[in-house]
Amino acid sequence: MREQSGPHRHLAEKIWLPLLTRNTLAVFFLVLLCIGAFFSTRLLDYSIPSLTINFPKKSFLTAFTLHNHPPPRPPPDNPQKKTSKVEIPLNCSLGDAIGTCPVDYYPSKFSLENIDLSSTPQPYCPDYFRWIHEDLWPWGETGITQEMVMMANKTANFRLVILNGKAYVETYEKAFQTRDNFTLWGILQLLRRYPGQIPDLDLMFDCVDWPVINKDSYPPGPNATAPPPLFRYAGDNTTLDIVFPDWSFWGWPEINIKPWEDLSKDLQQGNKRSRWVEREPYAYWKGNPTVAETRMDLLKCNVSDTQDWNARIYAQDWAREHAQGYKQSDLASQCIHRFKIYIEGSSWSVSEKYILACDSVTLLVNPRYYDFFTRSLMPLQHYWPIRSDDKCRSIKHAVDWGNSNEKRAHNIGMAASSFVQNELKMDFVYDYMFHLLSEYAKLLKYKPSVPPKATELCSESMACPAQGLEKKFMTESTVRGPNIETPCIMPPPYDPATLHSIIERDEKSIKQVETWEKQYWDSKSTNV
Repeated sequence: MREQSGPHRHLAEKIWLPLLTRNTLAVFFLVLLCIGAFFSTRLLDYSIPSLTINFPKKSFLTAFTLHNHPPPRPPPDNPQKKTSKVEIPLNCSLGDAIGTCPVDYYPSKFSLENIDLSSTPQPYCPDYFRWIHEDLWPWGETGITQEMVMMANKTANFRLVILNGKAYVETYEKAFQTRDNFTLWGILQLLRRYPGQIPDLDLMFDCVDWPVINKDSYPPGPNATAPPPLFRYAGDNTTLDIVFPDWSFWGWPEINIKPWEDLSKDLQQGNKRSRWVEREPYAYWKGNPTVAETRMDLLKCNVSDTQDWNARIYAQDWAREHAQGYKQSDLASQCIHRFKIYIEGSSWSVSEKYILACDSVTLLVNPRYYDFFTRSLMPLQHYWPIRSDDKCRSIKHAVDWGNSNEKRAHNIGMAASSFVQNELKMDFVYDYMFHLLSEYAKLLKYKPSVPPKATELCSESMACPAQGLEKKFMTESTVRGPNIETPCIMPPPYDPATLHSIIERDEKSIKQVETWEKQYWDSKSTNV
């Protein structure tokens, strides 16, 4: 190509030089943007602490608030949005014997912002959660004042205050064995599971079996006095005590009963060792009969040289069992009978959940007391009712009926164990505590404060100085870190008509069994 010259070359220079200048500036500006973005990204990366087990004193975890709408779904290509679990072990670095709380070790709040919840829909709570509303109804209109709470200290073992996610305890009287320790331990694990989510509260807790806040002392009316709110493990229809999950869910070291999360799995495996139809066709009970007259009466139903009531009753000597290393009290090895008897002791008994979990038909001797979940058990669906005033004949009839109706009997046993395994798992136990304490806190008419004689309590201050089985069970039942799922959805309260129909249904089922039982014994006497 011939080189341009004269006016043509000058024209070309006028055309290309401005273009070159504009392109050079654009490229230069683009380079500056890339460099700025690079350093901004690096600064942003360094400004976010890494997710490690030992958190710095100022945690990156922020408050998580429950909303009515689901959290936004994170982009699938963002690895930071796929966090599955945060684990924070116990920190006993200060020494096992000190029993102090590490400062700012465990996050006081937790955020689900970086966690993908799209694959784990929020579950509904089991139906027995509805009884929370019933237990708190006495204070629905009046609320709870500090004076009411202090009135409950007459029999309380301890006072618990939760402020800003931390627990403070004032002990009035040591409870029997380690009931108070493991009750408080369970509450501390709740705080680890849902850090910052338990509202500020102030409550009294009584670790004795039988309820004491009598309904008759607080009759309803325009000038009625609200009862003192008192938490405990069991209640009955004549009292207003607030029921709470018992200590044994986190272990019972005095009789070597391990925490429920592990024990329920053992019971599930124990059920697989023998099919129901292959089990001993008798009713089984083993326990301490000396704690109640009704249990001493049960001993009369044992097999003898002259009579077989279809029952095999064993008295448990816990002192001898302890000396022999609990070789004869393994609960998972006791699921070898088709029928198992539940009978109250001096009050309600923690053994009920172990018996219900066995696939055996639970023969439930007419109870007076209930705990937090048993009010949703239905006769002829989850258990077979046994008369308390004629136990032996009632047990005899139940076993004969079950052995003659194997499929129906087996279904009752399976329904009970399914209820225990699915609706009484620790996830729901913690969620029950969460909702009960949250609803209770809403009723407080004052702002809680730390009592002068209270001390701060945390998992480390309890577990680190503990010894033996107490330390073992606390360690095994430790909540490893904040839960990555929200609590289950709380069901509404019962309306009066529904509540009445439930009570009527249960009474009708029990009456039906009593009718069958009468017909059974009438036919026996006729044949004789």
